Amino acid sequence: MAPPKSPRKGSLQFWPRKRAKKFLPSVNWRAIPRNISEKGLRGFICYKVGMKTALVNDNSPDSMTQGKRIAVPITIIECPPMKILSVRFYKNNIVAKDVLAENLDKEIKKKIKIPKKSPNKIDGVKLEDYDDIKIICYSLVKKTAIKKKPDLAEIDISGSLEEKLNFVKENLNKELSILSFFENGQLVDFRGLTKGKGFQGPVKRFGIRLRSHKSEKGIRKVGSIGPWHPAHVSFRVAMAGQLGFFTRVLYNNKIIYAGKISDDKYKDKLKNIKNYGNVKTDYVIVKGSVQGPAKRQLLISNPLRETKRTKKKNYEFVELN
Repeated sequence: MAPPKSPRKGSLQFWPRKRAKKFLPSVNWRAIPRNISEKGLRGFICYKVGMKTALVNDNSPDSMTQGKRIAVPITIIECPPMKILSVRFYKNNIVAKDVLAENLDKEIKKKIKIPKKSPNKIDGVKLEDYDDIKIICYSLVKKTAIKKKPDLAEIDISGSLEEKLNFVKENLNKELSILSFFENGQLVDFRGLTKGKGFQGPVKRFGIRLRSHKSEKGIRKVGSIGPWHPAHVSFRVAMAGQLGFFTRVLYNNKIIYAGKISDDKYKDKLKNIKNYGNVKTDYVIVKGSVQGPAKRQLLISNPLRETKRTKKKNYEFVELN
């Protein structure tokens, strides 16, 4: 009898399988294609609230439920406003100049060390000396029910070099809302960390089969970790170790609804959410699930690669259960 064959266990795309170093991963903004319809910020810091069920009208062409009201699983994402911490000027993909904003909140001063006086000022910048402009933003998470210390992320701006500089000058020391940059029906990507599950065995970590109940020295383990000679254990052998708390990107999530909690008709249904509490700031509702537990910080961005199947989906938000 020929030996049974099966695909290898565990994708080598995710390696090494260890805990991430930071909550908000860095983004290769140059890889994300630019659209003419983009305006302002190309990303935003947000926080996962939880999942619910929403009633929507399916207006997608060629759908089996076209024109019908259906129930879809949704994830609520709270997006408190952000402020600009500093402006980075790039030359040959290297940070050539960093200009710090003034009149920062006291919460950001507890997060990082800020010099008392910044020698650089944005007014005297010559654009011909630089190739690109990005900004470091921090979230005003104190307006939510999560925590006080803000999160930081480097975010790209759409437009030409002059338009980027004008955007920075107009919005310096101002609160930025997600409703100004992302809208209903838009596709977005989520970057963040998955749930941490701690030390797990190879069956749960790599999905290997259980051995026979008559097997010696354990059932939930691999049958052989390698030959005697050479006496070496390959990294491809499924072994126990850390599972979860990995950096992952979730592509092509459809924004079904984006609302402002102050004058929203669904604000009563966004209270006393399990493991989270009340939604107090702007929020978006996306179809499907998003990685991480409740209160996990995420980075929402424009899509890296749109697919025709997800782009043509069209849902009209009706009610939140």
